[in-house]
Amino acid sequence: MHFHRKNYSDEDLISLYKNLMLPRMIEEKMLVLLRQGKISKWFSGIGQEAISVGVTLAMQPNEWIMPLHRNLGVFTARNMPLHKLFKQWQGSKDGYSKGRERSFHFGSKQHHICGMISHLGPQLAVADGVALAYKLSENNKVAVAFTGDGGTSEGDFHEALNVAAVWDLPVIFIIENNGYGLSTPVNEQYRCFSLVEKARGYGMEGIQIDGNNILEVYDTIKGVRDYCITHQKPYLIECMTFRMRGHEEASGTKYVPAHLFDLWQQKDSIKNYQDYLLAQSVINEQTITDIRNEIRDHIEAELKMGYASTPIIADTDKELEDVYAYPNQPPVYFKPLPGKPPPEKRFIDGIKEGLYQSMQQHPNLVLMGQDIAEYGGAFKITEGFIEAFGKARVRNTPICESAIVGVGLGLSLQGYKAMMEMQFADFVTVGFNQIINNLAKIHYRWGQNADVVIRMPTGGGVGAGPFHSQSNEAWFVHTPGLKVVYPSTPMDAKGLLIAAINDPNPVLFFEHKALYRSITGPVPEEYFEIEIGKARLVQTGDDLTIITYGAGVHWAMQYAKDHPPISIYIVDLRTLLPLDYEAMQIAVEATGKVLLLHEDTLTGGIGGEIAAWIGENCFEQLDAPIMRCGSLDSPIPFNTELEKNFMAYSRLDECVEKLMNY
Repeated sequence: MHFHRKNYSDEDLISLYKNLMLPRMIEEKMLVLLRQGKISKWFSGIGQEAISVGVTLAMQPNEWIMPLHRNLGVFTARNMPLHKLFKQWQGSKDGYSKGRERSFHFGSKQHHICGMISHLGPQLAVADGVALAYKLSENNKVAVAFTGDGGTSEGDFHEALNVAAVWDLPVIFIIENNGYGLSTPVNEQYRCFSLVEKARGYGMEGIQIDGNNILEVYDTIKGVRDYCITHQKPYLIECMTFRMRGHEEASGTKYVPAHLFDLWQQKDSIKNYQDYLLAQSVINEQTITDIRNEIRDHIEAELKMGYASTPIIADTDKELEDVYAYPNQPPVYFKPLPGKPPPEKRFIDGIKEGLYQSMQQHPNLVLMGQDIAEYGGAFKITEGFIEAFGKARVRNTPICESAIVGVGLGLSLQGYKAMMEMQFADFVTVGFNQIINNLAKIHYRWGQNADVVIRMPTGGGVGAGPFHSQSNEAWFVHTPGLKVVYPSTPMDAKGLLIAAINDPNPVLFFEHKALYRSITGPVPEEYFEIEIGKARLVQTGDDLTIITYGAGVHWAMQYAKDHPPISIYIVDLRTLLPLDYEAMQIAVEATGKVLLLHEDTLTGGIGGEIAAWIGENCFEQLDAPIMRCGSLDSPIPFNTELEKNFMAYSRLDECVEKLMNY
């Protein structure tokens, strides 16, 4: 191993040595505590410290890093207090995640570290989002994301690198190639000669370096950082290394040939660097002893503080409260002027107007989606936006839904707002992991908001078949941390979209495609919000209550119009998460007979959840069993006759008659 000190002073070299020794000695102590049962799990980075330390020290302290579970050196090099880290590892209340997360699955905005999730790959796209924020604000900074050799096989790796290259983002991707993905060797993971070869395929520069050489890592990152800022380009770095422990301690190392440990022991990053400093007379044996004693004393003192944590007492109200972030600004509600009715507009116009005015209101709002720029989007909602707001804020994306959701989260880390248009709600499956595991949980995990709206053109009735017509809103209602909004009128479409963009939480905003140009209604020209979580009373009635949303509202209204002898009370939920339980209770009390109507398939639709809640909380007000009217439990078909038979409205009359005759 060859070291080149270049123009680094003795103090610089010693500082690097201390920063290398700290995570190594912490880990050695943690392994003892693991055996003593004082921590529950440990992912060891012994043997890989030079990468974490070298990368972090080469960055500016206020540049975001997305580390993984073997990057203790990132956290220590950012001077995160060990006693608080130890509390985190113990699952203590006063750790970084209040006992809600394990080991390194947390972040800290103060230290510009974004916590990982177990799926590994999504971190890369979050770095893209941060880098985009740096680029938009003309801030000469770089974002860094770590992955392992195994992670390069994930689709998230491809998507993140492709977006970074296409958008010319100042982001550095670090591959820690330690030879194994848990127990699977690299020869069973990829067939290219080296992973850095992948850089060429994305049109970016790349380099393979010795990840155990602290000076090579540190110097390379400093140079690459300058390159990324100067050229506004991404860069891929493959760091060759080896982990001297198991994937995590319980998995052991029996799958690794013994001679590899002997080989890599000779390449140990700390021993070799220490020998170099001794040979250069930068330090002596006494200096080494003093540094080790100083670090050991520091660790023991910090652990003593860490042990002082008080036991967690579960507080249900607090747990629920921390699932969501809360807005800093009061909402702006519409106040109608007497004698001046709002103009009539289409459903699609309400959405477009809400989005346009939000772009005017928030200079930090960025729109992203396939074909949304010059083309104006598949449904022409963003037509004309690029002329008004420019390509920097109205961004065409490659076909990579997962990465763009991750970019939205990265923008949020830097104080931006993001709106992603999912071209069809059906395509959200490709971005499911980012939404469910990254966006939804991040505030609960470590207090970081995800200021992201995902617009979801949804629903059938347009003869588009199984992959362009699904009603998939119920998938997301099950996920705490998300908000799910589903308007049915042009006015609600505008006001709820503005409210969603103002909300600091991730919002899935469902827009029924069949309503875009078929429904009109009054839409105030002012900038206004409609409160998320509040249902709308469509009409009162005495015989029967229909609780519905989206296109179901119009089915119910038409049915009531066609059957005047039946007095129907209709509630438009508007928001599915959170639900307006008060409005539902009033609706039940109004008639005592309840029909739950939705376009989604019957089994697993939100009607089942609402029925259960009504049964538990409003049983005494019921005069009949709760009825559900949903679509067939089949994929939605293409043929229009088959589609009509599939749709819930084809069984609405049957359900109403059954309930009325009970």
